[in-house]
Amino acid sequence: MIKVSRLADYAVVVLVAFTKSDDALLSAAALADKTSLPEPTVAKVLKLLAKENIVRSVRGAGGGYSLESDIEQISIGRIVKAVDGPIAVTSCVDGNTGACDYEGCCAVKGRWNPVNAALHSALENVTLADMA
Repeated sequence: MIKVSRLADYAVVVLVAFTKSDDALLSAAALADKTSLPEPTVAKVLKLLAKENIVRSVRGAGGGYSLESDIEQISIGRIVKAVDGPIAVTSCVDGNTGACDYEGCCAVKGRWNPVNAALHSALENVTLADMA
């Protein structure tokens, strides 16, 4: 089964919460309240999203987080990659070598690449705006 991780799903939930708020900045605690997710999980997600410039962190007493771009410009693929790393349906897609003990004799080597490309395309063509 190909499945988006729970943490990537939570990242989308947290980002959608930004779209439902009039506040310029939201703290991890405020986002946890809005989403009913545990605050440590929200904080972890925000850290990963900030590292990839999906959200912006503002320090200080009046600080918090805000979206770095318009929701129409943030793809689900970008969110998933920020949280889970590169998207790949198998360990050998796109020419990765040394990922499998059977790659030298594999009858389907390279044949997963179109499937992986279709998955990438699907995730890149859905935006946060579509999810909100």
